[in-house]
Amino acid sequence: MESNVFTAVFLPLALAFIMLGMGLTLSLKDFKNIFVSPKAIGLGLFCQLIMLPILGFLLILGFGLSGSMAVGVMIIASCPGGPTSNMITHLCKGDTALSISLTALSSVITIVTIPLFINYSITYFGEEGSVALPVLETIVQITGVTLIPVAIGMFLKHQWPTLSLKADKTVRIASIVFFVVIVGGALFKEKDNIVGFFAEAGPVTLILNVLTFGFAFLLAKLFALPYKQQVSISIESGIQNGTLGIMIAATLLQNSAMVIPVVIYSLIMFIASILVVVFLGNKEKPALVGN
Repeated sequence: MESNVFTAVFLPLALAFIMLGMGLTLSLKDFKNIFVSPKAIGLGLFCQLIMLPILGFLLILGFGLSGSMAVGVMIIASCPGGPTSNMITHLCKGDTALSISLTALSSVITIVTIPLFINYSITYFGEEGSVALPVLETIVQITGVTLIPVAIGMFLKHQWPTLSLKADKTVRIASIVFFVVIVGGALFKEKDNIVGFFAEAGPVTLILNVLTFGFAFLLAKLFALPYKQQVSISIESGIQNGTLGIMIAATLLQNSAMVIPVVIYSLIMFIASILVVVFLGNKEKPALVGN
């Protein structure tokens, strides 16, 4: 994919705006869960940062994907949790504070893990020589469009809490619009190949999303975490930062084919989220044993 105004300017700015919006919902006290619920935090990060990439890698091998499609799956599997996971967790009556903490922490950690995982995937799946992510440069770029806007958002919330609260709804709506434009642009770019790409990467991304939601929930249950934390960890593991994944593929790697698995996963995870909200959001609280 050749660099253009969309990939070089609009996409990074849109991601920065979305992350700024996430920062408007955060404060330093949201990180207290590291000490208050270390088991839940540790398990949530394990599911996001280790289990998800491993599941993605195994599914790629099982379905025989290679090249750009395989790397694209690993890109979304390497991304941190998405900002919308916090809203979905709230609607599902999960532990929203835990969800916010996991989103924030995974966004920090994946700045380092993303280039390592993706460069390994590029080499393993036969794309070495065509694309690469320079580790230090990538860390700086991802920091610039994720952590810095989040920090600015947190600062604005601290300095002007009332104004930040009023701006939150507008920022959320704008973020959704940006995401729709980004996904639409990516699909339009590959409109001639989209059917074949969906047939190739669709089953892998669908199964990956379902397994991630399910395994994370079961692991949280196995570790005897409260029900609300089980819900949070499951949602946080299944909802990835698709906009970041698209930016990595389209802007940093400049490969439109690698964007497609990221887009497909993003579409699937939002459909799955709606189903999860309908199912869990309507459950009666007394039935939620272990809360």
